[in-house]
Amino acid sequence: MRVGRWSLRKPSVLPGFGLTLGFTLCYLSLIVLIPLAGLILAAAGLGWSGFWSAVTTPRVLAAFRVSFGTSMIAALINAVFGLMVAWVLVRYSFPGKKIVDAIVDLPFALPTAVAGIALTALYSRNGWIGSWLEPMGIKVAFTPIGIIVALTFIGLPFVVRTVQPVLQDLAPEEEEAAVSLGATRWQTFCRVIFPAILPALMTGTALAFARAVGEFGSVIFIAGNMPGISEIIPLLIIIKLEQFDYAGATAIATLMLMVSFAMLLAINMLQAWMRSRHAG
Repeated sequence: MRVGRWSLRKPSVLPGFGLTLGFTLCYLSLIVLIPLAGLILAAAGLGWSGFWSAVTTPRVLAAFRVSFGTSMIAALINAVFGLMVAWVLVRYSFPGKKIVDAIVDLPFALPTAVAGIALTALYSRNGWIGSWLEPMGIKVAFTPIGIIVALTFIGLPFVVRTVQPVLQDLAPEEEEAAVSLGATRWQTFCRVIFPAILPALMTGTALAFARAVGEFGSVIFIAGNMPGISEIIPLLIIIKLEQFDYAGATAIATLMLMVSFAMLLAINMLQAWMRSRHAG
C-alpha cells in the first residue's frame, strides 16, 4: 500500500535485519574469514610444487594418518557410548543422576593440559589403570591408543549434549503405538527412535570429530610424540614454527584446513539428506 511518496510495509519478523546482518558478517570476517584467507594466501605464495613437497613428506603424511585416524575412531566410540549415556540420562532415574549429568560437562571445563596429565598418570605403566593393562600386553600411554583415549575423553560431551535434547522431545505416543502393534523393544528403537535421533547423533559425532582433529593439549602428554607413530598434526605445526619453517607450517595448516572443511561439508550434506528423507 502506498500513501503519497511513502510506502507502508508490514514490519519484518526480524527488525533491524540489515544492521544485524552487517554486524554478523563483519564479526565473522574479522574472527574467521580474514585469518583463514591470510593462511591460504600465505600457502599460495609457495607455489604448487613447493606446497606439494611440503605436505607429502613421509613425516607429514604419517602425522595426518595419526590425527585423522585416531580422531575418527574416537568419534565413532563417542557416537556409541555418547548415545548410551544420553539414553540413560533421559530415560532413567537413579541416585546421583545430577552428579553424572554434571560430570559429562567436565571435559568442557577442565583445561586440556590437565586432562592430558591426568590421563597419562592413569594409563602409564605405574598408573592405576596402566599397571593392570601392562601385564596383559596392552600399552596405552605413549601410543596411538593413548591418543584415542584422550580424544574420546574430550569429545564425549558433544555427542551427549546434542542427542540428549532430541531424546527428551520425542513423543512417547509413537513408541506406545509401535509396542501396541507388536513391535519388540529392539524393533521400536531401530525403526522409531533411532531414525528420529540419527541427524542429532551425526551432528554430535561430527562435532566430536572436528574437536578431536584440532586437539593439542590433552594429546601431547599421553601420545609420546614419536614421529611416524604417535605424532599429531597440531604438534608438527608447532615444531615447524619452532624450527622457523614458516612455509612448511603454513602448508600443513592449509591442507589440514581443506581436508577438515571437505569432511565437515560432506557430513553436513549427509545430515541434510537424512533430515529431508525423515521429514518425507
